[in-house]
Amino acid sequence: MLNRQCIIGLVSGSVFISASQHLHAVMLNLFQHPNICTSMSFYIYILTNKNNTTFYVGVTNNLDRRTLEHKNKVNNGFSYKYNLEKLVYFEECGNSMDAIRREKQLKNWHRDWKINLIKSVNPEFKDLYIEYGDPETSSG
Repeated sequence: MLNRQCIIGLVSGSVFISASQHLHAVMLNLFQHPNICTSMSFYIYILTNKNNTTFYVGVTNNLDRRTLEHKNKVNNGFSYKYNLEKLVYFEECGNSMDAIRREKQLKNWHRDWKINLIKSVNPEFKDLYIEYGDPETSSG
């Protein structure tokens, strides 16, 4: 069983926050306060290309930095080869072991399961990085 904080189904006090509302809040927090990505938080993320035809599942302790690395094609790996630079989904985990377990779990999922997971919080497959702004240029 995973011990993780997930953006899906977050309950705040007695008020339910939808997944998309929480996603919005987390992304704004990440991009307005880039130092929030500490070694205590780990992120599982899914990237896709402009046509949403290929998916990449990854894990990082700094979502902003890692997303920029994909967008700037820093590494000549899978995401470079298939032009995967659109951040369409992420989850936050409290520790690296849970994050790695979750990453492996998602990598073994069928394509349709991944698509349904993405649609549960991002039905239009928007680029969440663009949607919430670059911390270097965001006016906050």
